[in-house]
Amino acid sequence: MKGISEQEAESGKLLYSDENHKFIWLGWSYKGAGEVQANQYLIISGREAVLLDPGGVHVFPFIITNISRYISLEQIRYIFYSHQDPDVSSGIGIFMNVCPNAKILISRLWIRFLPHFGAADTSGVEAIQDSGKTIDLPFSRLHIIPAHFLHSEGNFSLYDSRSKILFSGDIGASVIPENDTYFEVEDFEKHVKYMEWFHKRYMKSNKVLRKWVSMVRKYEVDIIAPQHGAIFRGENVKRFLSWLENLKCGDDILDEIYGY
Repeated sequence: MKGISEQEAESGKLLYSDENHKFIWLGWSYKGAGEVQANQYLIISGREAVLLDPGGVHVFPFIITNISRYISLEQIRYIFYSHQDPDVSSGIGIFMNVCPNAKILISRLWIRFLPHFGAADTSGVEAIQDSGKTIDLPFSRLHIIPAHFLHSEGNFSLYDSRSKILFSGDIGASVIPENDTYFEVEDFEKHVKYMEWFHKRYMKSNKVLRKWVSMVRKYEVDIIAPQHGAIFRGENVKRFLSWLENLKCGDDILDEIYGY
């Protein structure tokens, strides 16, 4: 995997670090064989932590092992779910059991579906209203940004003001072949071919994309970290946002999707 060492792929990589705050990619849990590759992230601020889209049961041992390299599970204050897809949230029941002090953050639209993922007791779940919310950590403020219909009707991104990293969920996702896997986008024009089909099919419309881009541009973003594929840094953040706001997708290309 280009851009990271074998040790980082196994145990995680710091995307940002200072004496009080860290933003961590939790390693390469993807094993191939048709599995949907997904990235999981951990924010540590002082002695508190936030876990982002930790995924399903099959990645649980890997993710828990790597979290434990940095903090104890009792220090996790929040587990944030960007939306309801199984690669995001199907492990919610088991994560709730092993992270006893964590509040679950998910769109209000998906709370009643959580028992189907084994979360029978939803008393520890905090609904995110459609307009989003802010969370104050000891050394940072997190902004939960609406991203509805991209591609879920109850969807959010999360911006960490200390690290200036935006966790974008499925927005910015790429499906990179195993023989060309890389951690960070270096050649944006080459990377487009790994994003284009997914965004054209899974995103609602150009109008909604433009709304999201306009909201993201209110923040100073150094890195965009999606749930699938490679991250964007520096100038490639700007290139990605410009590409996205001009993309025709979903409702814009119905005839192409339906085939007539």
